[in-house]
Amino acid sequence: MQPFLTTILRSLGARNSGRTPLAIAIIVAAVPGVGAPKAAQTDKPAEVAPRGQREAKDITFGDWQKLCFKAAGAPTLCRTSITGKFPTGQTAVRVDLIEREGAPTARLQLFVPVGMYLQRPARLSVDQGSPVRLPYSWCLKACIAADVAAPRIVKEMETGKTLAVDVVDSNLLALTTLVPLAQFAAVHKGEPAKTLDPSADE
Repeated sequence: MQPFLTTILRSLGARNSGRTPLAIAIIVAAVPGVGAPKAAQTDKPAEVAPRGQREAKDITFGDWQKLCFKAAGAPTLCRTSITGKFPTGQTAVRVDLIEREGAPTARLQLFVPVGMYLQRPARLSVDQGSPVRLPYSWCLKACIAADVAAPRIVKEMETGKTLAVDVVDSNLLALTTLVPLAQFAAVHKGEPAKTLDPSADE
C-alpha cells in the first residue's frame, strides 16, 4: 500500500471523525492503482485458436522468378517471387522476397485470397522450423501480409525444401500450403529474368 494512503487511513482512525466505512472505501477507490485487480492491468487478448483445419487443394505452382526495377537515379528494386494458382486460374498464394539495393533488410510479402481471419497473422516456416509471422496490411481483391524478412528466414529458404504458409480463414479453419523451394536459391542469387524501367512508359 502506498505510504501516503497509509498516512490518510491512520489520520482517519486517529481523528475518529465519524466517517463511515463507505466514505473510507470511496477515498481508497479514488487513489490510482488501489483496489484494481492486477490481472486487469497486465492481461493481453489471447490469440484465437483455429476451430479445425481444411486442405488447400489443387494448387499448381509456377517457377520462382526474379524481376528487377531500375528507375533513373533510384536504387534497384528486385523481387523474387513464386505464384500458386487454382485450376480456375485464380491466384491461391504468392510469395515475394523484395530487396532494395543498399538497404540493410529485405521484405517478405504474401498474397492470399480474401476471406482470411485478419486478426491472426500469417505464419511462414521452412521445413517445420520456427515460424515467422506476417501481419495483414491490406485486404481488397486479395489479402496482403508483409513484414521485414529476418536474415534467418532468407537463409533457410535458400537451403530448405518447402516453405509452409499457414493461414486461418474467416471460419477459423487453418489452411497450410507447401511452397517448393528447390529453385529459390539459384533464382535469388542469379541474374534477374528482366530488369524493367518503371519510368519508360511515362
